[in-house]
Amino acid sequence: MLKSFSVSRIAFHLAMAAFAAFMLIPIIYIFNHAFKPYHELFVYPPNFFVKEPTVQNFIELMWVTSNSIIPLSRYLFNSFLITAVTIVSVTVVSSLCAYALAKHEFPGKRLVFSSIVLMLMFAPEVVQIPRYLVVSQLGLMNTYLGHVLPMVALPVGVFLLKQFMDQIPSALLEAARIDGSTEFGLFLKIVIPVCMPAVATVAILSFQNSWSNLETSTFFMQDDDMKTFPFFLSTLTNNLANNVARQGAAAVAALIILVPNLLFFIILQRKVIDTMAHSGIK
Repeated sequence: MLKSFSVSRIAFHLAMAAFAAFMLIPIIYIFNHAFKPYHELFVYPPNFFVKEPTVQNFIELMWVTSNSIIPLSRYLFNSFLITAVTIVSVTVVSSLCAYALAKHEFPGKRLVFSSIVLMLMFAPEVVQIPRYLVVSQLGLMNTYLGHVLPMVALPVGVFLLKQFMDQIPSALLEAARIDGSTEFGLFLKIVIPVCMPAVATVAILSFQNSWSNLETSTFFMQDDDMKTFPFFLSTLTNNLANNVARQGAAAVAALIILVPNLLFFIILQRKVIDTMAHSGIK
């Protein structure tokens, strides 16, 4: 047993442990930052760990929203609702598109897939103006659909799912067709269960894109009651007479943004590893 642990393997595990600890530093800092009193928030040099933890920052965040027309609960409700609908929409659309590209032949198939891969090269800022014009012309300003629709097209999701579906034997699908299965039955009962790791990965990516998204609230929503929590966070310290006010509330708001992302990833992280192992991504 001990002989199997060579010096190189021990060194590798120690290096990976050190790297993991390094990657945890920002998360630990955000948790500590949210509980720091004001005299620790602005101390120089800054303290990494909080010395006198307090919940005053949480109270301050509640106080800030209690004096505003739109309560904090409204921003959080919008964020959770939009994120949930976006996750379902992205996974369904990406799965159907990937299935057609992976297991069906049709004119222009290579062109469609090449176009999707090409989209991976474009930064979101490149399509910001066309996206605004589409949402405006469709009359989706100040609607929940205006939040969701721009997020539905996720090229990386289609790419990951297609790579995963390519590995499903076509003979398995043909056997199911011979047994009388419909195309939709094939998709739901065979393809999706086999591709659950990739589906979970796409769900994580869509969650991260939607939960932290600021663009739709900034450009597509004029009514404050249709905006999301990340937009509220961006306005906490704006237009103030000094740079000290509301920094505690902003620290708590940043923690609220982080926690759902962290929990969602922890729950589905094993699926992500399985996806990377089978999708051909190195």
